[in-house]
Amino acid sequence: MTENEKTAEEQAAYLERGRLLFCSECQFLLGAASLTQLPDPNAVEIAFAGRSNVGKSSLLNALTGRNGLARTSNTPGRTQQLNFFFLGDREKDGLYVVDLPGYGYAKVSKKLVNDWVKLMREYLRGRPNLRRVFVLVDGRHGLKESDRELMSMLDETAVSYQIVLTKSDKVKMSEMEKTLAKTQKEISKNVAAHPKVLITSAIKGYGLDELRAIIADML
Repeated sequence: MTENEKTAEEQAAYLERGRLLFCSECQFLLGAASLTQLPDPNAVEIAFAGRSNVGKSSLLNALTGRNGLARTSNTPGRTQQLNFFFLGDREKDGLYVVDLPGYGYAKVSKKLVNDWVKLMREYLRGRPNLRRVFVLVDGRHGLKESDRELMSMLDETAVSYQIVLTKSDKVKMSEMEKTLAKTQKEISKNVAAHPKVLITSAIKGYGLDELRAIIADML
């Protein structure tokens, strides 16, 4: 059943599951700089990726209602760890939420970029419980070449991913709709891309209920 086919009651229940999940406890577990440091793959896992300054930390904080959960680095592009959080009850249904390092920052060294690519490729290939990567894209600009490079990596490793347009409060809706249509047309060629592109605003809260529900539905 698609979202459009849900009755009003089913849609309300769908959104409520998302609300309840993100009202539960969210704990920082660890920052992993190598595959040997990853937690056991014993729970459903989702990940958030995006260019530096795309608003990833703001979105994660807004989703969980915790302003200090994900911190913005003073030096974009420096953090090269996979930051793991656990959302929900460890004894019952819950999931790993992974904050992937930002990419596309021009001032980092070539070695740092290569290290990031290597870590990401190894993580994506070796994580059997990873259900989806949410690729955050600045809604003011649309897809950049570095986003396309990540999408190609996700296609290659057969990891499902979904594009999330951020900062919708900073652009006119008519322009956002153009970006949405252009993005959906482009990702139709990518084998691992979810066909629906989401529009969000961490400031205004737009689209967050739907994103929470989509994540909760994976449990």
